[in-house]
Amino acid sequence: MSDGSFLDWPFLDDRHRALAAEIDAWSTAAIDRLTVNEEHDLDATCRDLVKGLGDAGFLHHAVSLGDAVADKLDVRSLCLLRETLGRHHALADFAFAMQGLGSGPISLFGSAQQKSQYLRAVTTGDALAAFALSEPEAGSDVRAMTTKAEEQADSFIINGEKTWISNAGLADFYTVFARTGEGGGTKDICCFIVEANNPGLRVSKRIELIAPHPIGTLEFENCVVPRENMVGNVGAGLAIAMATLDVFRTTVAAAALGMARRALDETLAHVRQRKVFGGVLSDLQLVQGKLSDMAVAIDTSALLVYRSAWTKDCLAQRVTREAAMAKLHATESAQQVIDAAVQLHGGMGVTKGHIVESLYRDVRALRIYEGASEVQQTIIARQTLAGQITP
Repeated sequence: MSDGSFLDWPFLDDRHRALAAEIDAWSTAAIDRLTVNEEHDLDATCRDLVKGLGDAGFLHHAVSLGDAVADKLDVRSLCLLRETLGRHHALADFAFAMQGLGSGPISLFGSAQQKSQYLRAVTTGDALAAFALSEPEAGSDVRAMTTKAEEQADSFIINGEKTWISNAGLADFYTVFARTGEGGGTKDICCFIVEANNPGLRVSKRIELIAPHPIGTLEFENCVVPRENMVGNVGAGLAIAMATLDVFRTTVAAAALGMARRALDETLAHVRQRKVFGGVLSDLQLVQGKLSDMAVAIDTSALLVYRSAWTKDCLAQRVTREAAMAKLHATESAQQVIDAAVQLHGGMGVTKGHIVESLYRDVRALRIYEGASEVQQTIIARQTLAGQITP
């Protein structure tokens, strides 16, 4: 049983505590059934997970359908959902997260018509979303983007390539970033909604990762996108991308936290019953030292995660510094916690199919995507040097 004492922290309200209990109960009852064919049909499993989350009503938390304050994305809810799903099953967390990230630009900056056309289907799980920002030579360095969108009378023609795109080949629509000018910089970057059935879009490659999930490369060749599919204004693309990441970067930290909690839960159960030297593993002081480090890492991560989420929901429009701190610490700490879990499980820890072995593979990518740890360090340092500290 995972430690749930953090739910009583003042960062959270009663509605958040109720949501945490609801998603935990659903995960316990549904995830094993929905992932039974994961090894044989990854794409179908992802679709089943998205539909299951939609049918259960959880995907309403991943989007913002209107302009009212009550309808804004609640980052604390997103974090609780991702932490719990990450604790139960990494692919379930992925399925939920991409619905939010992929549609995030529309939630935050889309028109009423765009929200109605695309987001309602996201909430039911009938449409899958994807976020297409990275390119072969433009990952963390968005300014290196080369994908072009040539402006026509009533449309844009997109040419270029995006890669490391989660849900590539699975999504029903992509939020795509491309530049409309010839120069570098960021003032000509725009965001577009590109439907998967657009004849100018194709998935050129699927990429295999150490922890499998749908990811691949998109190619745009004379891809005609109606003007009404631009999200926000001309030149607002970078601001849209950064504001979207400002919301969802904290939730990556929450997913890592959930995986770390699961690793500690599994380790506590193991060391309490594993017999060694006339006692059990948990009697050994060196083992107790590792358990102490794991527990401290988890609690400090949780404090940073829910501080960032609360600050975004209740105090500040942007939480660039807080989100970077949460993602850096939680993902790096989760890697250390899970590595310790593998070590304390001995041979079982490196046995394919064991939960801590799966967690070891699942957590690794979180230190890279949505801004690698080194990028977060740079952000934190620059914000601190500039005195940009949320009051």
